[in-house]
Amino acid sequence: MFDDNKIEDTIKIEPFWEIVPAIEFQDVCLAYDDKIVLDHIDLSVRRGECKIILGRSGGGKSTIIRLILGLLKPDSGRVLVDGEDITDYTEVEMMPIRQKIGMVFQEGALFDSISVYENVAYRLREQERDEAEIDREVRRMLEFVDLADAVDKMPIELSGGMRRRVGIARALIGDPSIVLFDEPTAGLDPPTARTMCELAIKLRDLQDVSSIFVTHEMNNVTNLCSEYATVSEKGEVHFEKEGDKLCLINTEVLMMRNGQIIFNGTDEQLQASDNQYVKRFIKGER
Repeated sequence: MFDDNKIEDTIKIEPFWEIVPAIEFQDVCLAYDDKIVLDHIDLSVRRGECKIILGRSGGGKSTIIRLILGLLKPDSGRVLVDGEDITDYTEVEMMPIRQKIGMVFQEGALFDSISVYENVAYRLREQERDEAEIDREVRRMLEFVDLADAVDKMPIELSGGMRRRVGIARALIGDPSIVLFDEPTAGLDPPTARTMCELAIKLRDLQDVSSIFVTHEMNNVTNLCSEYATVSEKGEVHFEKEGDKLCLINTEVLMMRNGQIIFNGTDEQLQASDNQYVKRFIKGER
């Protein structure tokens, strides 16, 4: 028999907000003329989870991002953000949805005619925020991506990796609960690509941000799935390897081929898969 005074110790009821996925696709289909891009896709991204979407170009990875942003509409199925069905939303109805989403583009997509500061501030200026708040948030975001010293520089003065990091700072302004990464490490050298992954890890582990990380590079999978971020008593961020002390449950890999999901699970399950396409992909045979 349950002791009423002890029932809270034996039963944990999760709040509704934690149960509802940050992103959910329900049987989504999309085609361009005779080309099927997404073929009955079901996926969900939990709160605080990083979902890595792997696959070759043309496999439907970036289309998923465009559907979440409301830039495309599915032919059938439903798309939900924070439990809200956005499938048939108009541009006006999508505006508050997009405010909770940060978008990191492949090339950073900066405005070359304005400074780093103004690039990061752009979103808040559109929302007509107070200047003091804008200044505080811009400097906080640039500090987060380790670019506090670049505040007055122009994009042309930055390296490719620095431009991508400014793009992340701009995506994070306003503290979005969801961040979408579209091939953020493409064309970068390995150390800079690792830095990009570390920023995604910090968002996942320290900010509880839900994210989708679209990539075709296995090194990104290794970095995102095998490390986690902690903060020391001095406020310093450290990256530690997954091991005996901790097993990551907030990162999963989804692989797409010809518009279909052919794998969804942990990186360990990916490595152990007997699917021949998955095996070739892991080996770099595209």
